[in-house]
Amino acid sequence: MAKVSEETRSPSPPVLDSARQREDGFWEGPDGLLVSVSASDVERYTYCPMSWYLSKEGNAGVGEAITEGVELHERRHQEITAFQGHKHETTRNLIIWEWWFAIIVVLIVDTLLFNYANDLNIQTTDLSKLLALWSFSFLLVGLGSIALPWRTWVNIDPPPPRFQRKLATVPSYFEPEDFSGGWFKGGRVEALLLLSAIVLAIHSVALLFASNREQAAYVLAVTTIGWTMATTVRLQRALVAYNDAMLLAEKTNLSMNDHVAYSDGDENSGLLRDEATGLRGKPDQIVIIDGEFIPVEQKTGKVPHKPHQSHVMQLLSYTHLVEATTNKPPPYGILRYGPDALHKIDWDEEARDDLFTTVKSIQEVMAQGGAKRNHDRVGKCRHCSRRYACPDALSQAQ
Repeated sequence: MAKVSEETRSPSPPVLDSARQREDGFWEGPDGLLVSVSASDVERYTYCPMSWYLSKEGNAGVGEAITEGVELHERRHQEITAFQGHKHETTRNLIIWEWWFAIIVVLIVDTLLFNYANDLNIQTTDLSKLLALWSFSFLLVGLGSIALPWRTWVNIDPPPPRFQRKLATVPSYFEPEDFSGGWFKGGRVEALLLLSAIVLAIHSVALLFASNREQAAYVLAVTTIGWTMATTVRLQRALVAYNDAMLLAEKTNLSMNDHVAYSDGDENSGLLRDEATGLRGKPDQIVIIDGEFIPVEQKTGKVPHKPHQSHVMQLLSYTHLVEATTNKPPPYGILRYGPDALHKIDWDEEARDDLFTTVKSIQEVMAQGGAKRNHDRVGKCRHCSRRYACPDALSQAQ
């Protein structure tokens, strides 16, 4: 293998001005803010500082592997999004099914009471009218609540996230986090009002025929059968969505108990930042496993025998960002090569020290220059996506 001496290598110039090093080793700019370093910077710098510098100078990676990687990454994001969507639809349908099943139970009880209970000294016609009036009132209030933004008028704040954290939260099954209702958008309150109107209307109709208990019981029984059929359709939808979610879970190496709390392709998935180090980035996914927020980094291309150090450092960056965002350190991160090659990378003090050392080195090179090729491997240069712009590339001829 051909080698190039240190004297022939050309270190890079600085990429920013007026930065200074703090006592803790990190670098800050003239505005007092820490020099920003992305998780991708960490990955590229660990792979080769010169390749990292070329990317900072605007030299994009080229090659079929880059294009294929982007396409595969987008396809995996779509699969995970679809998995989460099917899980969400399953739970939503099951919740509605539970509500409707509760109505069936009420109807069955009413049927038995009308058929077997002793006569009561109650004017059923008057009670039926009263229930009808209540039902109509609930219906009007429910429709008005859907049509008008009453939550805004009475200064009701949006509901808090299910999990109190800064990350994108588990979506509510009926109300998004910033839900304010109104303008033909309903939430839990509106659903409860309309459901109450339905129940009261059913009882009103049943009581209208209560002068003949057998006839009333028959009406309730027919209504129960019809409602049961509708409930069965809702359950079928839940089972179909669950089956689709299971197929996608197997394809994406997820468990049905896992929840994808964050995916970098979502519009609402913001950039994670740590003001204490200047680190920032967007992990591919953050999955909730056993109550822990676990970052997942997906890699395409040839599956290596062991994880590349540059990929490990990128994952450690995301692991630290999750800790900084949630104030809770994840026990590990997951590095995935293809469908079957998954690696757990522990997050401990040694990993934290390695990451911070790399971040400080990147900040120093950004401030003072000095990025150089860190290897003498011809094959590594040959497969580098920025070799076309590198002034220090190795070749077989050297």
